Amino acid sequence: MNAANLPPTLAARLAAHPLHHVAIAVWSIEEARAIYTRISGEAGTPLETVASQGVRVAFFGSVELLEPYGEDSGIRRFLDRRGPGLHHLAWEVPDLASELQRLAEAGFELLDPEPRIGAGGHRVAFLHPRSCGGVLVELVEHTG
Repeated sequence: MNAANLPPTLAARLAAHPLHHVAIAVWSIEEARAIYTRISGEAGTPLETVASQGVRVAFFGSVELLEPYGEDSGIRRFLDRRGPGLHHLAWEVPDLASELQRLAEAGFELLDPEPRIGAGGHRVAFLHPRSCGGVLVELVEHTG
């Protein structure tokens, strides 16, 4: 089904919630930087540490590279179990608190019942993969 054939309400909802980024877990952003620089044609953003989430991040357009930060990092556990690769998909939402309430009422399992601060200072929250067909989903609200 192409976008022209979508029901108007679904098309409007998808337009209101565009894909924000795709996150890739890597052991070392500096080692992966060469690959993603060649793919994207850009050097990427400077390395940012988000200590509260146990990660370091860099963006290459709409691709976010995630590197573990600290021994108790969830990304470290992910890499230990699965190795480097796709970690999550993120959608942009205009009002994160409202979306979390709506999704909880719809039966989605929230990993973050309240928004927290993520990369770039944006408010974020995650949905459990059990609720999303096996895919970890992040919701991102820009803060300014």
